[in-house]
Amino acid sequence: MAQLWGGRFTKETDQLVYNFNASISFDKKFYKQDIAGSRAHVKMLAKQGILTEEERDAILQGLDGIERDVENGTLEITSEYEDIHSFVEANLIQRIGDAGKKLHTGRSRNDQVALDMKLYTRDELIAIDGELKELLSELLNLMEEHIGTYMPGFTHLQKAQPITLAHHIGAYFEMFKRDRGRLGDIYRRMNYCPLGSGALAGTTYPLDREYTAILLGFDGPTLNSMDSVSDRDYLIELLSALSTVMMHMSRFSEEIIIWNSNEYQFVELDDAYSTGSSIMPQKKNPDIAELVRGKTGRVYGALMSLLTTMKGLPLAYNKDMQEDKELSFDAMDTVKGCIALFRGMVSTMRVRKDRMENSAKNGFTNATDAADYLVNHGVPFRDAHGIVGRLVLHCLEKGISLDEMSLAEFREISPVFEEDIYDAISLKTCVEKRTTIGAPGKAAMEAVIRQEKQYLEEKQPWE
Repeated sequence: MAQLWGGRFTKETDQLVYNFNASISFDKKFYKQDIAGSRAHVKMLAKQGILTEEERDAILQGLDGIERDVENGTLEITSEYEDIHSFVEANLIQRIGDAGKKLHTGRSRNDQVALDMKLYTRDELIAIDGELKELLSELLNLMEEHIGTYMPGFTHLQKAQPITLAHHIGAYFEMFKRDRGRLGDIYRRMNYCPLGSGALAGTTYPLDREYTAILLGFDGPTLNSMDSVSDRDYLIELLSALSTVMMHMSRFSEEIIIWNSNEYQFVELDDAYSTGSSIMPQKKNPDIAELVRGKTGRVYGALMSLLTTMKGLPLAYNKDMQEDKELSFDAMDTVKGCIALFRGMVSTMRVRKDRMENSAKNGFTNATDAADYLVNHGVPFRDAHGIVGRLVLHCLEKGISLDEMSLAEFREISPVFEEDIYDAISLKTCVEKRTTIGAPGKAAMEAVIRQEKQYLEEKQPWE
């Protein structure tokens, strides 16, 4: 069992205890980050005169070789090692001898793992942001394509007022845009380097923590060594943000599932993003949308697990914190995969414009506009509301829509109606006269799309 400690102990750790304690099975995932941190640390040690330049160069060469051999498959990260730090250091010593034993000078596994997790999380955050940006680009394409695609807007899952598909998708654009904003905020708060904090109280070696932070792309060093090794706020924040991303995709997936149903038929999902039934040959199931909806709970679980793990921990480092990795790794992988598949699903689905428009017409979504027509002709709103209610009841009894009523039928209920009522309650009019920014009218939507294009060109704090 390769481990970085043992002098204090007089007997071997029980194998079951060792296995329970070991983290190599999952923290091997950030071997690149561990090696990157070691490179920066050894460069700083040499700069400060703690290591010679020859020792520095030997260690750097050894680290390069370990990384290269892991990536080409000639060096395997196995359970022989307790953790990724043990693996790197043991292999370094084996390759370059005593100089490798000096790598850990002025460093603890506590600040080392804090650094590794921060570097890994930062990389994943940037990758997830890239996936979200790709999704937003696809949504913007759909918005441009469907400015004139009329559909019912809903409240309580009841048809309410006519909107456009561009407007509906634009709501999700705003959600995912906020998600990217949260990622940027997390990056700004987390981008400080814990390396050099030691186990909890720093070190007596004259480390240059600012230099190490610069080498690793941080904005500076952390300012309290105890907090540095025990902070997992950035992970909790990220898991919270990822839970919100999944919630947004789950809401959208739910709507796509409904739209794809036989009753709605607003969209048809591409065969590549659907599956069939083992017994019912007519079925075409929206499995990707359902899995995105289902995996949302998995990401929520990671957030709740870490919150629960951290809630009773005294300062500083505690072994409980090892539990942050597996669930965080899984959540990050889950979110990246879900965004990529979701993007593919929405980019390939076929929109049934005719079904959407007919649904808006037959759902009396223009009833509010009929009431506004009466108000504009001098009828008090409360009276207009009652009149239009009677119009709807009449249509329901006859199985027709408002725009299918004759003028005589309109005037039988209220003599205020004139021939221009048909133009007033057409879907085009109902949508187009809503011109305030944020509304579904064409001019308003085009203005928003211009702003969203500019937004997608803006840089994130790491760019």
